[in-house]
Amino acid sequence: MEINLETPLNQYYIRAVSADGIRVHEDYYTQPFIISSDRIIPSWDVKTVEDICEASLEAIFELQPEVVIIGTGESQVFLPPATQVHFFRRGLGFEVMTTDAACRTFNVLASEGRNVVAALIPLT
Repeated sequence: MEINLETPLNQYYIRAVSADGIRVHEDYYTQPFIISSDRIIPSWDVKTVEDICEASLEAIFELQPEVVIIGTGESQVFLPPATQVHFFRRGLGFEVMTTDAACRTFNVLASEGRNVVAALIPLT
């Protein structure tokens, strides 16, 4: 699915999402990764929501976002309460949704100039 036909200047944006991967500009990501409007961490050491823990969240927290979007693949899977607490302790907003919805939401928030970070598990 093609998401965005316009190219925002000087920032990363997600161009498409499919079973082939997530396209950022002209690059495809087929493994979990983290994206902000000005940085990509190409390898996020999780495979499923169950793998998300305080250690795997540190790469996100280091980017100092105001909001975090977590894309959980084809299905929405909520974070366990023990994982959610890491966001609450930092006073950090987060949303968990399917990866295609997370990609669309990331683009909207980034285009508004929000300090958003998306942690994405590709569809497969």
